[in-house]
Amino acid sequence: MQPQEVAPRPPSSSAASPDSAAVPLAGAEQAEAALVEHYPRLARLAYLVLPPDLGLGRRVLTAHALAQRALPRGRPAAPAVPPQPLAPDTAPDTPTANGPGPDSSASPDNGADSGTGTDADTTTAPDAGTDAGTGTHPDSTTTTDPDPDPGYAYLRLQVVKAALEAGRRAGRGRLHRALLPPLLPQVWGLRLFPRSGGADELALDQRLGSLSAPARAAYVLRGLDGLTDAAVREVLAAADVADPGAALTEAGLVPARYALLGSAEFDPCSLQARPTDLRRRRRYARAALAGAAALAVCGALVALPDGGWGPDGAAAPAYARNPSAEAALDPGRLVRAAPTAWRTSARLDFSVWPARGDRTGDTALLRRALAVWARPGESVRVSATPGTASGGPAGPPQLLYAGTVDKAHVVILYDGLRIVRYAEPRTSTAGAALDLARVDGATGTAAGAVVLDRSDGNVRYLTAPWVTAAAQRDLFRPASAPLDLGLRDGVAGPLAAPGERSGACTSWHVLQLTDASGTHVLSDLGELVPARLTTGRPRAPHEVTGASGLRTWAPYACSLVAMRSQGVRSVNAWRYADQPLPDESGTAAWTCTRAETWRGGEPRVLAQFRTPGGKYGAVAARAEDVPACGARDPHVLAGVLWKAQTGAWYLLAAGSADTSSIKATGGIRAVSEGRLLAVRAERGAQADLKGKLSDGGSLEMLH
Repeated sequence: MQPQEVAPRPPSSSAASPDSAAVPLAGAEQAEAALVEHYPRLARLAYLVLPPDLGLGRRVLTAHALAQRALPRGRPAAPAVPPQPLAPDTAPDTPTANGPGPDSSASPDNGADSGTGTDADTTTAPDAGTDAGTGTHPDSTTTTDPDPDPGYAYLRLQVVKAALEAGRRAGRGRLHRALLPPLLPQVWGLRLFPRSGGADELALDQRLGSLSAPARAAYVLRGLDGLTDAAVREVLAAADVADPGAALTEAGLVPARYALLGSAEFDPCSLQARPTDLRRRRRYARAALAGAAALAVCGALVALPDGGWGPDGAAAPAYARNPSAEAALDPGRLVRAAPTAWRTSARLDFSVWPARGDRTGDTALLRRALAVWARPGESVRVSATPGTASGGPAGPPQLLYAGTVDKAHVVILYDGLRIVRYAEPRTSTAGAALDLARVDGATGTAAGAVVLDRSDGNVRYLTAPWVTAAAQRDLFRPASAPLDLGLRDGVAGPLAAPGERSGACTSWHVLQLTDASGTHVLSDLGELVPARLTTGRPRAPHEVTGASGLRTWAPYACSLVAMRSQGVRSVNAWRYADQPLPDESGTAAWTCTRAETWRGGEPRVLAQFRTPGGKYGAVAARAEDVPACGARDPHVLAGVLWKAQTGAWYLLAAGSADTSSIKATGGIRAVSEGRLLAVRAERGAQADLKGKLSDGGSLEMLH
């Protein structure tokens, strides 16, 4: 176990004052260092300035090409434009698709050293006296704004200039060299595009697309880098913009929703990949062998299928015509459950949900949703949870919802294995989004709610017909009263999405549903279906009901950020041991949280340690795709280096109830009878732990 003290990064010695009259030159090495450090931000800047009509895939690759070609070539860099401090609400260099990174958490109250070699999931607290330092922070998404050094300012100018020139050349029908890079980046056989955002991001993208290229650059420089108008004028003038003042005036016509610029929808470094049209590629290859005439005929057939593009909206051309495929995409054959089917059904699952919403009779909308599901076009933003097939339905799916939610038309469909959400802006099909989530075997609480919309940091749910009440509860504050969300035709009011705000975790809002069987708690983890939360032993978990269950989850609520976007079905918190501290300052709690996935494999397990009075638990160990802490193997062993209030260091370890002994080897050698171990140690010592079970079996330390 190797603790490490992490000090704040000092200001860059190369930083230039915004008011400095003399601007230093950015050398090639300094520019290269700035490119490595701020590459995600430069790529995002290029992506936002480039014209949206390039198409998502081409726009992503062009943004990377512009960022990579910003370095000076064989000569000193040109004078950098004086940088300005970034706006405080500017997004970090590497935002995640749905909020904070999946492996980061923060804690001001408690600390431990897990001795696992990394510090990605360890939370620390100075007052509890534990040390969780483990070396590096590879999974942390908390970053600082780029240093305002000449290297970054030079690269920013080159990216803006190249993006503006690329837009002008593309508008005149000529390809800029960055649009067709000679070597890299190039992608064959895949379509790359950023993750889809909410209705606000779609609206902002459309507004930016309506601006001129200089005005778009002015808006992005204001919002992404927080430059003043004077600094924006200097950058635009250096980028050969004829009238920077007019560009600033035009940019001012768009509402200042600068926080949205940091969303995953505008991040060309957080991408999703889908294959191109495989059948079409194979057909083209065969047609090329037959000759140019055959190729032209085949291309015409593919590009102009019967029925045209109009009825199918943003869908790609049809692969083939056959009765089965057409039946699955016929809105008139959609399955619709009776409104009271759930009352007499032996199973409470998605198959008994009635069709709800104010547009269930909109045949054109339903046709577009089915067509895009089967054949998403280049402009459609597609996302799928891990392990979820993205192909079209095998037969007519079931309609769960079709209606208007906030600024979009939304359709929810179910094919027995997957929930599919199609959304398009109210005014057009441009910017349509398609989300898919695996839900096979979902019954009862697992089929209790589906995400309808995400907007302004809130999430809105469509609930099951058997749900009688929906409320918002702060899991971090178990004593607080739930806030009624109300239900209108099964649609709940907006709930504050957890983990969406940067900084220390001070709350975690969850959805509380009430039905005939009792109260259930579910958490949004950035996917279509919220995850069910439970407590208790792995083989007998129970709902998070009453004060006891809520108190069990409270210190570990913020650790749920490590489970985001992983296709999680349920998360159980098991308090498996209590350990008296060797300095007699109280009793520490050991808790294991295990996230089960819809695909069955790759569960995530966290062993967490909390000292008396601590608000947060410290992640002592983590593992993926292991049976520990689960129904198949309800055992766990973990340890930490802990610093007492007296300044002495100890190795603390605890195993589940059936652990008969624990042995430490390596830098610390000790043996303890029973399931608890506490021994003096040196700071930075490393040790391996092994346990023995009461039935004679062995127990490995959770890593």
